[in-house]
Amino acid sequence: MDEKTCIAVFGGGCFWCTEAVFERLRGVVSVKPGYAGGTLPNPTYRQVCTGGTGHAEVVRVEYNPVRITYKDLLTVFFATHDPTTLNRQGADVGPEYRSIILYTSADQQREAEEFIKNLAATYPGNSIVTEITPLKEFYEAEDYHHEYFRNNELAPYCQYVIHPKVEKVNDKFSTLLK
Repeated sequence: MDEKTCIAVFGGGCFWCTEAVFERLRGVVSVKPGYAGGTLPNPTYRQVCTGGTGHAEVVRVEYNPVRITYKDLLTVFFATHDPTTLNRQGADVGPEYRSIILYTSADQQREAEEFIKNLAATYPGNSIVTEITPLKEFYEAEDYHHEYFRNNELAPYCQYVIHPKVEKVNDKFSTLLK
């Protein structure tokens, strides 16, 4: 089996949610929460939360393209957040919660642009505001953000915000699960 891995970086609101969603998928080797898309080197969570760094909360997904395709990752990404809300996902508001794809290759850029073009028809009257930009730098989040849902599953935010997204993935994408 081919053990080559690729990197995909997505921001779809709170990185606790996106981490919990992607870590369930077969072919995903690792998911790391972090910050990207901004200008401040080595930002902290507190700095990113101000909205002034330009960074979004993102996840860095390392995956085996033989076991899961980039298109599958895009499908799950767009099914688990609202790509029509600018700088917002639910109660999380600010540019750090924007919908963003940070591509790591020309193929990823092309696939993401094509995916959005095809997806746009399913959102009549709304524009998809997902930003597509090259990944310049990924800054890993502080340790306490890693595996947040797994370590805090009974916390109210996890129960009311993350758990429904995880259940949606379990129901809608069972063929993609580990």
